[in-house]
Amino acid sequence: MEHKIKSFSKINVHLNVIKKLKSNFHRIETLVMFSDLYDLLYVKKINAKKHKITFYGKFSKNISSTNTISKLLDLLDKKKLLNYKYKIKIKKNIPTQSGMGGGSINAATLLNYFNKIEKLYLNKKKLLKICTQIGSDVCLGLNTKNKIITKNGKMREFNKKIKLYLTIVKPDYGCKTGQIYQKVRNYSDFQLSNNKISNVKKLIKLNNDLETIVFKKYPSLGKLKNDLTSLKNILFARMTGSGSALVAYFLTKKDALNGTKLIKKKYKKHWCISSKTI
Repeated sequence: MEHKIKSFSKINVHLNVIKKLKSNFHRIETLVMFSDLYDLLYVKKINAKKHKITFYGKFSKNISSTNTISKLLDLLDKKKLLNYKYKIKIKKNIPTQSGMGGGSINAATLLNYFNKIEKLYLNKKKLLKICTQIGSDVCLGLNTKNKIITKNGKMREFNKKIKLYLTIVKPDYGCKTGQIYQKVRNYSDFQLSNNKISNVKKLIKLNNDLETIVFKKYPSLGKLKNDLTSLKNILFARMTGSGSALVAYFLTKKDALNGTKLIKKKYKKHWCISSKTI
């Protein structure tokens, strides 16, 4: 029997780079929400010696044979947690190198599936440990609650949802996260530590520190943000993650649809959709 699972895209509504760690990674403070754009994972037990992983869809090109899904399966096999081999097909609707966490969330979604179907009985602490062994932001995808990564690297979850409508746009090039973070020279103070995210007015005042670096490397993205910011009734526009996707935020579906229509008309070669937070 084949199971179909939705793997939703993440949106960094806010991202501050706090400091560089001895490991050469960076401590960040970020607010993450999820949009209703998702990849589809098809999972089926097979009688074989090896797992079979295939990608298809608009954004399936150039995905390495060593990816978050293969890393997860290898790790679970080493821990002898899986009783079967699996055939996994992933329809990639989330753009790669967009800052929307497609690959990372895919791995977290699959880990949740195995924990339930294989009855692994892994508690949250063990799940988080596995996530960190695959990638730094995999843990974000264990559920679709709003999350804050705080100054000490801890993750806080919120049951409260903020309903926003989105225009998401990505040019025909991506940003490699590692390369962007290598260029970070300036660091920010905390903005979320004592600030419970409860309304849109607070979201408008936030930012993404990585925009300065990305827009210097890709000036066309800075121009795109300006065009997004000029859309009618927009709340704010911001890059998600390390780019290259930009997100415009609205209070109504109508405004987001109108914004998407205008951006598609002006940027015909860009990928652009309307979405919403979930």
